[in-house]
Amino acid sequence: MANLLEDIQCAGSDTRPPMLDRTDFASWQQRIRLYCRGKENGVNILKSIDEGPFQIGMFRETLAEGTEGALGLPKDIYSLINHYTDAKDIWDNVKMLLEGSELTKEYRESQLYVDFKHFRQHKGETIHDYYVRFAKLINDMRNIKMTMSIMQLNSKFVNNMLPEWGRFVTVVKLNRGLRDSNYDQPYAYLKQHEAHANENKMMLD
Repeated sequence: MANLLEDIQCAGSDTRPPMLDRTDFASWQQRIRLYCRGKENGVNILKSIDEGPFQIGMFRETLAEGTEGALGLPKDIYSLINHYTDAKDIWDNVKMLLEGSELTKEYRESQLYVDFKHFRQHKGETIHDYYVRFAKLINDMRNIKMTMSIMQLNSKFVNNMLPEWGRFVTVVKLNRGLRDSNYDQPYAYLKQHEAHANENKMMLD
């Protein structure tokens, strides 16, 4: 039910503009223009967005504030632009705010790729702490819709552990595989053998 509601909000309807997805301004921009085009005087509404005030259009009526702000905007974005009276000013400022957000998303995505590339177990770090750090990194990536295959995630998790885990990691690769299960399962197996890994560490030292 929640997914259906999200789809409806995302797509909009004849009477309600599409809700803004902060991570995908370009797509929302296309949908909102299609929504405007479908309204009475749609051509004039778009003209007022692109060129400034237009006498005949009724665009201002669609700006009435509701629980979600206006024009499918979240209330925090709406509060920054609600003092503008011309559709073009509103549109230009929303565009500036949201394109800035997309640049921030690109920077964040770039930083997370770097963090993922250099992720490895720290000396003296327990398997649980290593797992928690990894899970947080993957969660941050998912929050901005970065995607990687199960194989990539599992390989990263097991291949960047300290040397004392070597023989247990080999067992995971040979017997449990890295294609079908997520990194929770290799973690659960490795957690069972943490004491043996510590013994290996003492022998290596």
